[in-house]
Amino acid sequence: MSNSPQPHLHIVLFEPEIPPNTGNIARLCACTGAALHLVHPLGFKISDKQLRRAGLDYWNWLQVKEYDHWDHLCQTLQTQTQWYALSTKATSTIWDASFQKGDVLVFGPESRGLPEGILNKLSAIKIPMRNDAPVRSLNLSSACAIVSYEALRQINAPTDLPEFVS
Repeated sequence: MSNSPQPHLHIVLFEPEIPPNTGNIARLCACTGAALHLVHPLGFKISDKQLRRAGLDYWNWLQVKEYDHWDHLCQTLQTQTQWYALSTKATSTIWDASFQKGDVLVFGPESRGLPEGILNKLSAIKIPMRNDAPVRSLNLSSACAIVSYEALRQINAPTDLPEFVS
């Protein structure tokens, strides 16, 4: 999408594997004005039918960029804001974070999460979940939606965008 305003959030999917998850997250980005960044290798082709179907006809309404690898993203996406790594291994939660406009939310691949090398460089946070049952994690697109809307709530994004309907 050209001539787009600065996004309130940047959502990074590091090596995503499942097309419908990425399509749902693209749809989320289109609905919220967040920018979507895809770090290769992807577990699918960007033209995948399931990816396109999950994103509906919203693709023209979102800012999406692809990167050959993690270092390419880091060199290209220059922000003055915080980068958060989402991980079930984190000790801090999304409720401990103080999100700001322009923050970067980094999500790992569905089957293995973010590698230690990335987790160690960023502020790691997690979504609180019960610990009395053998549950490991939420679906990637669900987790992305939860964190994105908590961040948007904190930065009060909907009230300063006239095109948002509440």
